[in-house]
Amino acid sequence: MSSEYCLNILFSPLVFLLFCTIKAAAIIKIAETETIPALFAFGDSILDTGNNNNLVSIIKTNFPPYGRDFVGGKPTGRASDGKVPSDLIAEALGIKELLPAYLHEDTKVEDFPTGVCFASSGSGYDPLTTTLLQVLSLSDQLDLFKEYITKLRGTAGEDRANFIISNGLYIVSAGNNDIGLSYFLTQLRKLQYDVPSYNAFLVASASSFLKRVCPENIKEAAELFNANLSTELHSLSNNLPDANIFLVDVYNPLLHLSRDPAKFGFEVGDRGCCGTGTVEFCETCNELVDLLSCSDASKYAWWDSVHPSEMGYKILVSQILQKNINN
Repeated sequence: MSSEYCLNILFSPLVFLLFCTIKAAAIIKIAETETIPALFAFGDSILDTGNNNNLVSIIKTNFPPYGRDFVGGKPTGRASDGKVPSDLIAEALGIKELLPAYLHEDTKVEDFPTGVCFASSGSGYDPLTTTLLQVLSLSDQLDLFKEYITKLRGTAGEDRANFIISNGLYIVSAGNNDIGLSYFLTQLRKLQYDVPSYNAFLVASASSFLKRVCPENIKEAAELFNANLSTELHSLSNNLPDANIFLVDVYNPLLHLSRDPAKFGFEVGDRGCCGTGTVEFCETCNELVDLLSCSDASKYAWWDSVHPSEMGYKILVSQILQKNINN
């Protein structure tokens, strides 16, 4: 499985990796001679659209007040008040309005030709992270992707399925849970690694993941990870002639949303809308603390203490696509 172009977008300390061919879009104008038939998402809660709903894990968001600004006000397992980047990118590129979770009970084979989401909230490059949180590892997600391919070939036919897989756009968000949880919060990885060596471990894991998909202090840690990943991706591009890999900084745009929210049309950028906005996320962002939540999430850059609001994501994704899609 390979793609003509690979685009790596850094959502630091989150990471987006996009492997794509380019399509004429409804919102983002790109080459009319190119097509993106499908979108595939891997990684963590930034992209997860509901794969954790039936897992035995505390990392879930399929309950109120999550999803209150989603279609019908329904919580779906998306870690925001509404849509997440998986949906917004699919919509901006004219693929479809929402990217369904592969494991979601409402997802049907009819959804397969235009892509699905395999991401699992809480996941990361470090196997320890997924073990601690009991979520789908990136390896698990790739196994589901292989299962999906078999099903796609059975419904769309061999030739069409091969076209979809070879020309689809692949996005990955991972790394934030590794740095935040496995290294700094639990400090379990601190027993084995200093910051530079742990970042080298994550970069090697990220590179290994890319090869499987395309075969042939926290701030300091995040910035170091970004720099090391950029170097690794340059090397990886040379070894994957069918892939064009790009690294795009999104760490600073997120920082700007927080530090200068008014510039982007927000009233609040230093805390989330849910509860007090300072500590609540996943299980702790619930109906009990919703009594303290803001009344209008669109005025907040962040939905909970770790995830942007739908409006925050819209601004971020728009900046990413407008600046980089023609690469």
